Amino acid sequence: MKKRIRLLLISISIPFLASVTNAKEILPPGPIYTYTLSSNGTVDSYDEAMAVSCLQGILNRDSTMVYVLYNSTTRPTRPDYWLDIMMSEERWLSGRELKVLDNIDSLYELAEEKVKGAIIWDPDVPASMNVATTIAGIEDGIVFSPEYAEKYLAKWGLPVIKDLRGMFTGSETGSKKNDAYRWAIREYLSKGLCSDHLLCLYEDPFSTRERGDIVYVVTRDWAVKNRSFVYDLSPWGDEAPKDDPDQELGTDLATYHIMLGEILNQTAGEQMTEVAGFFSFSKYSNIPGHPSKHDPVPTEWETVYIISPYNCYQNTVAHNCYNQSLHSQAPSVMLKQHRPPLKELENKTYICILMADYDSGTPLYEFLLKFWNDKKRGDIPLLWGINPNLVETYPDIISYFYETHSENDYFAADASAAGYMNPNRIETEHLPLFINHNQKFYNQLDMTLSPMVLDWDEPSADVKDAFTQFSPDGFATIVMDLHNSGGRSPEPHVWKGMPVMNLLNPVNQITNSDVSADIMSAHIPLKYTCVPTFYFFRIVWSSPFQVINTIELLKEKRPELDIEVLDPYNFFNMFKEHYSEQ
Repeated sequence: MKKRIRLLLISISIPFLASVTNAKEILPPGPIYTYTLSSNGTVDSYDEAMAVSCLQGILNRDSTMVYVLYNSTTRPTRPDYWLDIMMSEERWLSGRELKVLDNIDSLYELAEEKVKGAIIWDPDVPASMNVATTIAGIEDGIVFSPEYAEKYLAKWGLPVIKDLRGMFTGSETGSKKNDAYRWAIREYLSKGLCSDHLLCLYEDPFSTRERGDIVYVVTRDWAVKNRSFVYDLSPWGDEAPKDDPDQELGTDLATYHIMLGEILNQTAGEQMTEVAGFFSFSKYSNIPGHPSKHDPVPTEWETVYIISPYNCYQNTVAHNCYNQSLHSQAPSVMLKQHRPPLKELENKTYICILMADYDSGTPLYEFLLKFWNDKKRGDIPLLWGINPNLVETYPDIISYFYETHSENDYFAADASAAGYMNPNRIETEHLPLFINHNQKFYNQLDMTLSPMVLDWDEPSADVKDAFTQFSPDGFATIVMDLHNSGGRSPEPHVWKGMPVMNLLNPVNQITNSDVSADIMSAHIPLKYTCVPTFYFFRIVWSSPFQVINTIELLKEKRPELDIEVLDPYNFFNMFKEHYSEQ
């Protein structure tokens, strides 16, 4: 009975709970209203998604009221899938009535008493839509394009909170884009009106609105709900971005540092800040249609390099992450995963596999299911890398994977710990904060391993000391010194009881098991030595079936190795036993 009451309470609005004087007054939660976005890939569908996301974020701030779906004629969609799962028996939305909203007018009617007005963004300054989203969260407003303002302002009787058209001329920085963000920093972020725990790096309409690309529009319910600062800036100071080619070199980057400095000031060293979202490939990196001196992976690394000293960590890919404002309100529970019995160390070739890159919103929400539902999952031990701090965003989805794991499935933090940052870039004075942040999420997800710490150099003594506090069972790293500053990978060793090793990254995604087996073999010396050897491989977005095939082919190619695939706990424990004797 106690469990049932807890599940009901989670969806009752805070104002209502405050008025409850006895248990008899507690009513069951109301219906969940579903709204289905059009998927016609037009400017109008883009503007619709923007308005809907604002309304959803406002309505779901204190209750679980609106769930957004989208049309698909080819396959079931993830929003449909997760809604069915969470409404199934014994899950947190079980028993909730679903009501379909036929149009955006019906959605507005639900939110009418909470919406205070509209913010109109300037199509001549695409960045102004991100500024408008920031204002919408703070002011409880709806973001309108000029076309949507003409269509709905009078119809809904909405006042204009802010009309951004013509406000940003480049008079301050020589860049309309940067004028917009610096104004928003001064007027909202620096005044403490925005969240200091969440920044949203969401692609603006520069190249997305005309083709109706809404992947970073449907996420904005999360920004509005949390009153987050929303931006889209280049991490590079040595070339102009595609969306602002005439800006003085380094203007985007300077604005980036102003924003991050203000976040550091707002947090006052008391908490870390998530950066949800990803840089725009088409504007800031070298892809077809946009020649750049910087490829995508270095651009990703540079972003993390920049944000880490400001106590920020990234939840990188966050597009198509629907209904975060609702999922995030699922009951938060302490999760548990099993530990295997420990084995005796033998003179074998030990291999452990990290199923990597489910560390951000999109892979967790969209991609993981495809591989999780593989029929061969559970046949061999696999370590699944997820981002533990995403329990703030999708607690119910993470719980689902924990509840459905096999005895051969294990979970650990992916890049880099509880969030993607460069630990060596954390200021020494802030390492206690770093420890507390990670302890919180590792404890909740029952994690004691950090198998994919990404950095520019081997971990310093202070960083290793920090990891021993929340990752005592193992630390593995990939070092990429993209600044040519002398960074190097660590030698295998044990640090104050914590195994320290490198994560091998040559295979990446398995597209051909025979080729992948050859790649693995190339990283194992040809001359077999009669001592235990340890190889920890990162595999990205591949199925258990593909991994098993690859391992079997490796065994055929290298029968002399006496290969055993281990679970991560035995793997790191045997590594520790072996290297402690060195």
